[in-house]
Amino acid sequence: MDEQDVEKLIDKFDQSNLTELRIDGQLYFSKLDHPQQVVAQPAANAAAPAGAPAPQKAATANNEGAKIKAPLVGIVYFAPSPEKPVFKSVGDHVKKGETVCVIEAMKVINDVKSPVSGTITKQLVSDGEMVEYDQPIFAIEED
Repeated sequence: MDEQDVEKLIDKFDQSNLTELRIDGQLYFSKLDHPQQVVAQPAANAAAPAGAPAPQKAATANNEGAKIKAPLVGIVYFAPSPEKPVFKSVGDHVKKGETVCVIEAMKVINDVKSPVSGTITKQLVSDGEMVEYDQPIFAIEED
């Protein structure tokens, strides 16, 4: 990616309603007053190989248990394809590391895996909806 590509991305990001954007762990844009701390690394020395999934995080709310959050910005799908059944739905038990949905970003399908084992208690977004980085997708009651 050259300087002109980065400048185009910055312009598009400025015109969008996104507050944060992370691309392959190499680029990070934020409109937040206090963005999360990010250490820039040259592409040749990047810690994670290109295409490696971002780490999942679980956050505990007052009474809803853990959350499965979007590891990147994109469109969430709950089934591998329109004619196949959903990965998991409300009431299903899920094991740590099990795929619960996918997010399409830049024509690439990325698996979203559960960071904990438990029962899905709530689906927080709709199929085909655009999700932002770190946006909760499912609420889980941990085992």
